[in-house]
Amino acid sequence: MAEQAVTASAGVVQRTMSAVGADRLLSSVWGYADSTLRWCWIPRLLPSWCPTSEDQLQTAEDMMLSCVDSTNSKQYVPISEGTRLWTLTFSRDGVKDRTPLVLLHGFGGGVGLWAQNLDSLSQQRPVWAVDLLGFGRSSRPRFSTDAREAEEQFVESIEQWRAKVGLESMILLGHNLGGYLAVSYSIKYPGRVKHIVLVEPWGFPERPDTAEADRPVPVWIKALGAMFSPFNPLASLRLVGPLGPTLVQTLRPDFKKKFSSMFSDNTVSEYIYHLNVQTPSGETAFKNMTTPEGCAVRPMLQRMEQLPPRIPLTIMYGSRSSIDSNPCSSIREMRPHSHVEITTIRGAGHYVFADQPEDFNHTLLKVCSKVD
Repeated sequence: MAEQAVTASAGVVQRTMSAVGADRLLSSVWGYADSTLRWCWIPRLLPSWCPTSEDQLQTAEDMMLSCVDSTNSKQYVPISEGTRLWTLTFSRDGVKDRTPLVLLHGFGGGVGLWAQNLDSLSQQRPVWAVDLLGFGRSSRPRFSTDAREAEEQFVESIEQWRAKVGLESMILLGHNLGGYLAVSYSIKYPGRVKHIVLVEPWGFPERPDTAEADRPVPVWIKALGAMFSPFNPLASLRLVGPLGPTLVQTLRPDFKKKFSSMFSDNTVSEYIYHLNVQTPSGETAFKNMTTPEGCAVRPMLQRMEQLPPRIPLTIMYGSRSSIDSNPCSSIREMRPHSHVEITTIRGAGHYVFADQPEDFNHTLLKVCSKVD
């Protein structure tokens, strides 16, 4: 909630600056500074300033997946222009011919966060977990600064990956940003998707109206919003350097609790840290796809009518999540001749699959059972 307040305040500051004609100068200065920090200074200092590396990320991921018992394969799948998507594959004898389930993580995530789900979900069909382009152990290229073009880069990377691994069709599940991209992909490549599962999806609601955006905001929040809004969402994690791991443990102790049945140490926080202090590629793309209020520049609700009615849609929310679930009603109204199922997992927050893994797995397996 504090993050939402800060991002909302940035919009107020920007409108005020625009009124006095100073917004263009400030934008240019911040743009240069942000570009320098993101692509020059920080990446070059990462080995010494931030205690991380690709090898450390690999080690942290291996620890996250150490409790997964099912046989699996790991590979880099080459797509285009030298980029690769890091991929986990679970395919048991007897279920290899069933429609595979493809898992797309959310912003700042990676394949390791599905650790409590992979064994159960792979019992009935093949499961593929992918690090999105610009995240996790996948390649981290430059994205376009244009929201539409950045979204297209994500979508095309998924399609190139699908073609490379040879999947004819799939059940496509996306959490957070992954949910947004799952629908965007399905609109462009509907013949490849048999069912969409959205887990706490980001980017569907319209931008808040002016009255809501202009509500009174404390001066200190306005100041923070103006100071930090030009930078990437996780820039502070890189700027604090060696204090980063402690910062993650302090600000997000809930992650340790979510995986307490698997780990009693800092395995999860270390994995999250190493995921998010590498070169901010996908992170930068996400920022450029996001409004100051935290909404999508191109809200998915505006495009839901482009999704073919024949594709079933399941939406899952956590009962304790702060994510707005109101778009579900709009989606149902926009798809009167389609299957739209909305499920709430009790006791779960935004990370439904980690907060209540058993209920999540059971619910998802039931949804998937309707697909061959």
